[in-house]
Amino acid sequence: MKKLIFLITVTVFLASCAGTSVDDEAAKRLQLQKFKQQAHDLEQQIVALENELAEVTDEDIVNVKASDIELQKFEHFIESSGNVEAEQDINVSPESAGIIDEVLVTEGVIVKKGQILAKLSTNTLQRSLDEMNIQLELAETTFQRQKNLWDQNIGSELQFLQAKTTLESLKKRIEGMEAQMEMAVIKSPIDGIIDVVFQKKGQIGSPQVPFAKVLNTSRVRIYADVSEAYLTKIKKGDKVQVNFPALNKEIEATIFRIGNTINANNRTFRIRINLNNSNNTIKPNLIAIVKMRDYVAEDAVIVPNLLVKEDFKGMYTFIVNSSNNETRAQKVYVQTGISQNNLTEVTEGLDAGTKIITEGYTQVVDGTLIRL
Repeated sequence: MKKLIFLITVTVFLASCAGTSVDDEAAKRLQLQKFKQQAHDLEQQIVALENELAEVTDEDIVNVKASDIELQKFEHFIESSGNVEAEQDINVSPESAGIIDEVLVTEGVIVKKGQILAKLSTNTLQRSLDEMNIQLELAETTFQRQKNLWDQNIGSELQFLQAKTTLESLKKRIEGMEAQMEMAVIKSPIDGIIDVVFQKKGQIGSPQVPFAKVLNTSRVRIYADVSEAYLTKIKKGDKVQVNFPALNKEIEATIFRIGNTINANNRTFRIRINLNNSNNTIKPNLIAIVKMRDYVAEDAVIVPNLLVKEDFKGMYTFIVNSSNNETRAQKVYVQTGISQNNLTEVTEGLDAGTKIITEGYTQVVDGTLIRL
């Protein structure tokens, strides 16, 4: 008996759930039918109003202006902010540690590769080198005497070899000391200009501390990040326009390189542009706006954005329809592409030679009598 009651209860519950599902679907279908009817009614009302307006203005002809559509080249551009870097930007440090004894350059000075910028104190090294040179003279004299004796078969071979070894050892030590003296001289690694001198006379220089920054800005490069959405549209060798707002200057350039990776943080890839900068007007870290073409159509139908309107059916515009000795406005639906500088490309719906209403289009509807 209990099992029977349980089965009946479960059956009733499932039936009620199924009924609810059917009721929900029926309600949705009913609502959809209602919306379709409302849309149909609205469309009929719009047509009726347009016809009424056409009848009202039938006697009053609207003055408009129109122009023939001509096929023309259409280009779309994207912009990206970039940063200028010097092609050579080097922090110069001494090769050895020591007190800076002499600074030979100032900021803004033009230098050549290998030019001495500063010197470290070498007093201790110089004294050691002087002592070694004195020892070298004695070692050379001793060796020459031992050699002369050895050539005459006088003296032992050991004495001759000891004198020779002492002489060669001193020469190598002197070479090492001279190399250390050379390392105490700070030289410019490139042709360029001293941008910053970080240290002064009397401070301690070391390989870990930069003494000065040397720049060569005769050529600069610009790095800009571009959205990955344009990866297939931007290519190496493409012409670009580089604008420097701070300089009020624009330069045509070429994309030198496109990065091989996508930045995971902002989904962009990097491009590089090289520029000649012989007059040094373009400074490192200057902001540059890079304008790149991502789309071009050689023979396109182009109309001003203001002439393209939209209703529930889609995008439309008004053209001139001359027939039966009457000139009327005709509403035509169009397919549009991309826009640039307040112009839109029309991909379907308009052809070359069609007259499009350019002034007075807000005062007409489909069928309005017009005068050009």
